[in-house]
Amino acid sequence: MSDLVNAGLGRTTRGAMAMEWKKGEFSVTCDPDKQDLEVIHGFLSRSYWAKGITRETVRRSLDGSLCFALLHNDKQVGFARVISDLATIAYLGDVFVLEEYRGQGLSKWLMECVSAHPGLQGLRRWMLVTSDAHGLYEKYGFTALSNPHFFMERHNPNVYTRDAQHAVAADRAKPRSS
Repeated sequence: MSDLVNAGLGRTTRGAMAMEWKKGEFSVTCDPDKQDLEVIHGFLSRSYWAKGITRETVRRSLDGSLCFALLHNDKQVGFARVISDLATIAYLGDVFVLEEYRGQGLSKWLMECVSAHPGLQGLRRWMLVTSDAHGLYEKYGFTALSNPHFFMERHNPNVYTRDAQHAVAADRAKPRSS
């Protein structure tokens, strides 16, 4: 696996312990100051699940989550975030490794770090949505829903397109100084 270091980094914005893991030239950290919003937004805004998401929406999502930045030296090359009450349930989302860093086992290591976080132990339920990475997540105990009829959703797949259109319209409505 890897070495867990600096387990006492302090608290993240969600009150969970900030953690850091090291493996050679790579590290995974929950330190919000080491998350690169430009890299995260750049990837998510072109992903199949968040295409068109605004920078502001990504920023707000980071503020409300326990985030894991995968770093090569100090450059962010991957990411995962967990939305949780840190007691009973967690939702795993926005997991990625940049294309040029794939094939090195980094997504598996990132998932090991997420799974090992002390604030995420003993939860009754973990959830995620994926269309293409079932094999990865099955290695960490995820399965298809055993009772899908219990679950409901309210889903708006075009929300980021609408948000982007509203942001552009709002920007155009701002008075310009000369």
